[in-house]
Amino acid sequence: MRKTINPAPKKSVSAKKSSKTPALQAVFETIGQDSAGQRLDNYLLRWAKGVPKSHVYRIIRSGEVRINKKRALPTSRLVEGDIVRLPPTRLAEAPKTGAGISQTKATELAAKIPTLFEDDYLLIIDKPSGLAVHGGSGVSLGAIELLRKARPESKFLELVHRLDRDTSGILIFAKKRSALVEMHRQIREGLTDKRYRLLAHGEISQGAGTAQLKFPLLKYLLENGERRVRVDPKGQVSHTNLRVTEILKSDLGSITLAEAQLKTGRTHQIRVHLQKIGHPILGDDKYGIDDEDKRLKVKHLFLHAHLAVFAHPKTQEKMRIEADVPKAFREWLTRWECKTLPMQT
Repeated sequence: MRKTINPAPKKSVSAKKSSKTPALQAVFETIGQDSAGQRLDNYLLRWAKGVPKSHVYRIIRSGEVRINKKRALPTSRLVEGDIVRLPPTRLAEAPKTGAGISQTKATELAAKIPTLFEDDYLLIIDKPSGLAVHGGSGVSLGAIELLRKARPESKFLELVHRLDRDTSGILIFAKKRSALVEMHRQIREGLTDKRYRLLAHGEISQGAGTAQLKFPLLKYLLENGERRVRVDPKGQVSHTNLRVTEILKSDLGSITLAEAQLKTGRTHQIRVHLQKIGHPILGDDKYGIDDEDKRLKVKHLFLHAHLAVFAHPKTQEKMRIEADVPKAFREWLTRWECKTLPMQT
């Protein structure tokens, strides 16, 4: 519930002065069940997305943010029914990510993204390759900003997990805070199953069943500030199960169709693990083989999140979400005379 308190009217000094845009208004939010129990600072960081943390803490300390008309601490826990005074920070200082697109255009673009599942708790889409999950770092509009713009009535919409910009496939959003908390718990405790289809350079030995790739990963920055990941003994424990589906051969050479199952969810995990075993993913501009990609005329990353299994955050019903490989991926499988149907698991 939201209500706005208009500032007391001020006497005009001149006609020129009175023509200015009125001062932004404070907003009063009534805390619902989804936000109950949350810390005030965390609540504000979600409300004023993109506003620097330092500014959020400053407006709490200064008393601009109040709970039931009283000053509060960043660590104060919200209770259902609390009324929180929020200064006009979001309008005044929130970033312009997605601001240049109209709601009509956002709705039009969002409609082109397949929805795999939706109810009052979750929204699950089939993200196309090339769409970032969120804006920032030179990206003006991501999936989360696009969907929020297209769904102005949605009071809560947050990413449950992330996908690399060039990775296609299943992307899950929470429509309630309780759903987000529960989904994060399942991910943290290893109760979810996420699998990816990929095409890798060369012939990966099929061996006996599933390969266990366990290489610690460490993040680092290039001189230009670009984020990368490498295998390093000082890195985080990372575990990928890799199952070869089929070796594909043509007069151009050999590639491997495989399925990767994430046991941990590190940044660029599958891509770096495949690079480590000498079979990088086709079209990987960070960890791939540029000369081979050019020779094969590969134009994008062949990595697709095709399966997600988890318990529904409200009902605990087992959910199995599947997304077929995109058209460009399927065309490659046809061209290389793949005999294995991409959706078989």
